[in-house]
Amino acid sequence: MTMKGGVASQDFSAAIAAACEPAANVWSKVCVALKRELGDAAFGSWIAPAMLREAATGDVVLVTSTGIARDWIRRSAWRRIGELWAAHDATGRRIDLKSRLEFEAAAGVYVEAAPKAMAAEPIEIVLPVSSDAPSVVAPSAKSPRTQGLQERFTFETFVPGPANEFAHAVARRIANWADGHFNPVLFHGPYGFGKTHLLNALAWEAMRNAPEKRVVYLTAERFLSTFVRAVMDRQTAAFKEELRAADLLIIDDVHFIAGKQSTQEELFHTLTALVGEGGRVVFSADRPPSAMTEMDAHLRSHLSAGLVCGLEPADRNLRLGILERKIQTLSAAHGFEPSMRPEVMQFLADRFTDSVRELEGALNTLSARAGEGLSRMTLDEVQAILRPHLRSGEKRITIDDIQKATAEHYGMKQADLLSERRNRAVARPRQAAMWLAKQLTTRSLPDIGRRFGGRDHTTVLHAVRRIEALRAEDSALNHDLETLTRKLRG
Repeated sequence: MTMKGGVASQDFSAAIAAACEPAANVWSKVCVALKRELGDAAFGSWIAPAMLREAATGDVVLVTSTGIARDWIRRSAWRRIGELWAAHDATGRRIDLKSRLEFEAAAGVYVEAAPKAMAAEPIEIVLPVSSDAPSVVAPSAKSPRTQGLQERFTFETFVPGPANEFAHAVARRIANWADGHFNPVLFHGPYGFGKTHLLNALAWEAMRNAPEKRVVYLTAERFLSTFVRAVMDRQTAAFKEELRAADLLIIDDVHFIAGKQSTQEELFHTLTALVGEGGRVVFSADRPPSAMTEMDAHLRSHLSAGLVCGLEPADRNLRLGILERKIQTLSAAHGFEPSMRPEVMQFLADRFTDSVRELEGALNTLSARAGEGLSRMTLDEVQAILRPHLRSGEKRITIDDIQKATAEHYGMKQADLLSERRNRAVARPRQAAMWLAKQLTTRSLPDIGRRFGGRDHTTVLHAVRRIEALRAEDSALNHDLETLTRKLRG
């Protein structure tokens, strides 16, 4: 009898303990089952970001960050959540579902039950980049790339130079939440000029400097797809609330929405609302607002109203600096010597002038082929490896093309380059044209000399060496050569 009484007493004690179990512990058990049933992507996108709150009455509320997330849970998982909650909660507490704005409207009614959905039993969450919900970037997120940001794009890995130093300084100032900022700020430049890197770095630094502030990073494509989904689900109000609650809104490649009228209107209203309430807005685009002729005039005008900051093509020294930084990163990751022959680096810097991404891609190709032998690769080996990867449809450049482009650039006649005149105003452009002919054509030195008024090959060799020496100290000449190279390559 005593044993039976003891067992009964133990059962009663266990029941009391279960009845007093915190809501956070119950929710953790529910989440374990939900993650297993829904899968990592769906669970991480919609369930994990939710917060559990508890009312003084004992009822609990699952609070989502957006109305879109609330409606997805109600439509796709709420019934199962109710079943799991009832199975694990011995007290029979009622659980409700609200968006953050709905919850805040009833401020003071609830107290926090768990700091995060998985507080009692953390589960590693991997969210897909293609999630339909806007990416609200949290500094404490376990997987930053899931918010659309890339860990490798920071200010520490950004190589500043004359082509981007002003844009770099502006981004640093914004990331420090400095007063007196221009608003909005638009960084523009062609593909591969470092805009996405700069915006990612800005976001990371802004979150580090002010963890309590809300930073939202989106590509324009994701802004569009999320807005379209919100319209289809009749959740535009929640979409607007989510973006307009940001302290800093960053949208990459804003030119993508040009011509999409309803999306442009929404972005226009979001922009004016944020700026009016003191929020900061940063965009990037492939060209300045004045060139976005297909974009709505009102939006284009607002994009021009703050600070329009261009990123110029990376000059030769900057490209060499980027190569050095990239080689150091690769060597640290793969454990080989962080060096490369100077002539190989110069070839890469001179050959891939249009895009930093192409330059990095060429180096990645060489690293994958050579591994730890990268530092020993000869120029001939590098050229042989990269030849299939060079643009097959690249324009064929002739010496005549070079002479015409050089004469036009320096405001002279093509005949002057072929003449016997030796004054510096003619001799320096002639040497530059000879250097370009050596770099951009397969002609031999004697052939180049013949096409420049019958000159000897030693004259061409002297010109090439002279220009190479001057490039290191004459930034104006270097800029001229970069401009002519891009023009000739189309």
